[in-house]
Amino acid sequence: MTTGGTAALVRRRDGSTRATLLELLFDVVFVAALAQTSKLLADQESWARSAAVLLMLTAIWWTWSVTSTTTEFYDPQQRPIQAILMVAMVGSVGMAASLPMVAGGQAMAFALAYVGTHVVRGIVLVSTLYRQHHPSAMARATRFLFWFLVSGVLWIVGALTDTARWWIWTTAIAIDLLSAAARYPTPWLGRVPLDQYDRTTAHLGERYQQFVILALGDIILVPTLELSRSEFDRLRITALLCAFVIMLLLWQIYVYRAGELLETAAASVPGRSTRIAPYTHLVLLVGVAVTAASFDLVVDRPTGTTPVRWLMLIIGGPLLFVLGRALFTYLLSARVPWRRVMWQLLPLLLLPWAGGWPPVLVTAIVALGLAGHVLVPTGDGRETRRGLGPREAAG
Repeated sequence: MTTGGTAALVRRRDGSTRATLLELLFDVVFVAALAQTSKLLADQESWARSAAVLLMLTAIWWTWSVTSTTTEFYDPQQRPIQAILMVAMVGSVGMAASLPMVAGGQAMAFALAYVGTHVVRGIVLVSTLYRQHHPSAMARATRFLFWFLVSGVLWIVGALTDTARWWIWTTAIAIDLLSAAARYPTPWLGRVPLDQYDRTTAHLGERYQQFVILALGDIILVPTLELSRSEFDRLRITALLCAFVIMLLLWQIYVYRAGELLETAAASVPGRSTRIAPYTHLVLLVGVAVTAASFDLVVDRPTGTTPVRWLMLIIGGPLLFVLGRALFTYLLSARVPWRRVMWQLLPLLLLPWAGGWPPVLVTAIVALGLAGHVLVPTGDGRETRRGLGPREAAG
């Protein structure tokens, strides 16, 4: 239920931690942008253009991550926050729609969609919190706004130039990621206090889980759309079944194989999961996008030899996902399930010969490695908790 804009904007610690329906709609819109990214990645013929697509995927992900942090710290039932979510959805649609033409004449559309989303969010938060006389929350929002204005200049400048665009945009997204890692140090305001990161509740963990699970659906959605435009045959259907199996195995790895991560983090370094989740989940998301792109290619042509670029996509996508999950585990608990992760060596060991094999066979081998990761026990019995699960708010 929507409440008036005059109520306190900062989320109460004893309030509901359930994601709102508008937040779920927000996730669906961003997953649609991810599907567009996967499709575009599959169509690229050079590594440089593939890197450019991944850079834009990083921008899309960062928009989702920062907006979800906003709904964690502020009450998503309040009208200003709902307006921010709607603006972010519009920005996501703008970024997704301009993706195929960024190299052409739509670079400015992408930059304005990205920068506009962050700047509008900052202005809404700062003005609302100023009216509500909430200085600490207003200072937090001001820090975010300051750094997005800094990087926003580079996004716009990059859109205006052709020769150095990707270097300028790389610098811009690096500023966004590094300023967040440094807790947004701002003149006269300093950094975001560490105790504000300790406010994490079940809400943020649920948001990350929901988004990753929805994103995994792209692994089956993208090749299904490709199959619908192709002739049905046994090998194409086999490739689609491999996509389905790999999607389920990655889901198992993400949801059930993390260990007692958050209890360890809460006892050692409070707030750590909140700070590292955006970066480790970016690796996960790139893995999902690359995997979906690979199956778009394999379903289109499951037979013949497998080009080197296809091999990198087929093997690299699931490998990135597993590495992102292992990195998240390590940063929170200093423990990695090596006996499971070692199964990812199977497709890598066969890489010198896999180029002469059919793409559908290579995907089956990748699925076998992931199955070993999921099914082989570690022997310690500790990896039973869900991935980015809830933790108690700091008292």
